[in-house]
Amino acid sequence: MAKLNLELLLLISVCTTCLVVQPSSAQLRQNYYSKICPNVESIVRNAVTKKFQQTFVTVPGTLRLFFHDCFVNGCDASVIVASTANNKAEKDNSDNLSLAGDGFDTVIKAKAAVDAVTQCRNKVSCADILTMATRDVISLAGGPSYAVELGRLDGLVSTAASVNGKLPQPSFNLNQLNSLFAANGLSQTDMIALSAAHTLGFSHCNRFSNRIYDFGRRKGAIDPSLNKTYATQLQGMCPRNVDPNVAINMDPITPRTFDNIYFRNLQQRMGLFTSDQILADDSRSRPTVDTWAANSNAFNTAFIAAITRLGRVGVKTNTSQGNIRRDCSVFN
Repeated sequence: MAKLNLELLLLISVCTTCLVVQPSSAQLRQNYYSKICPNVESIVRNAVTKKFQQTFVTVPGTLRLFFHDCFVNGCDASVIVASTANNKAEKDNSDNLSLAGDGFDTVIKAKAAVDAVTQCRNKVSCADILTMATRDVISLAGGPSYAVELGRLDGLVSTAASVNGKLPQPSFNLNQLNSLFAANGLSQTDMIALSAAHTLGFSHCNRFSNRIYDFGRRKGAIDPSLNKTYATQLQGMCPRNVDPNVAINMDPITPRTFDNIYFRNLQQRMGLFTSDQILADDSRSRPTVDTWAANSNAFNTAFIAAITRLGRVGVKTNTSQGNIRRDCSVFN
């Protein structure tokens, strides 16, 4: 009987504890702002379209900004925060210095458009605006449109040091890529799909010059995994004495269109980075490359699934973790 009473007391104690546990954070969901700011998606889309009409760099700049944001401290717009005298922010880490200013400007202008509506002012996070803008630039570039999950808060921390080791490098092999993506809950299939964002935008010569000059420290050598004709073209655009300001299209065939040509380029050994070409060269990833090179619909479906999962990485939905910034570049 004493044992039974003790067990009963323990059970009551556990249940009482259950009653005072804080509820779990709300989950992201589609149409999150339907009652808060009903027209937010069209407001953001109109602002992004206007920016896109001014410069195509809006597309790769915004897409890359989203990726760099989510992989460091989660999708919380911390990459947009400006440095201060007391804090060097994420955007000033060397891995982020090449982020196009048009990506930041797209979010800032979309935020201004949202806040111009009285009902919406300071009700929509910068993180969600970046997520919507990313979907919109993909569509504007000819890629698929998809429903976005919303409900993120903006992060409360942004430090340059937190970027170290969080972003994939041009020299990465498949194991390194898989490991980095797995750390964010993303599969090899997700990684290959998201790598296809390199179908848009540009890179600077110093990011891949090691493949076209003195590869492996052998004078005059070219990376044997690189198409020789393509390598010669790259040498023509990127002098041996690398000018870091010279930019080259990531996709030499359709650089302004979001499509599956990226995978066909890999089949022709025309991946600009080692981390691109390895996807076609490694037997573990080659079947996926071949499938998506032949089937754009299959690629689009996989990309939507992957970027949706990316948008869930490290999100803040609890007010102890984040808030809605009045200015995307400054903490409240």
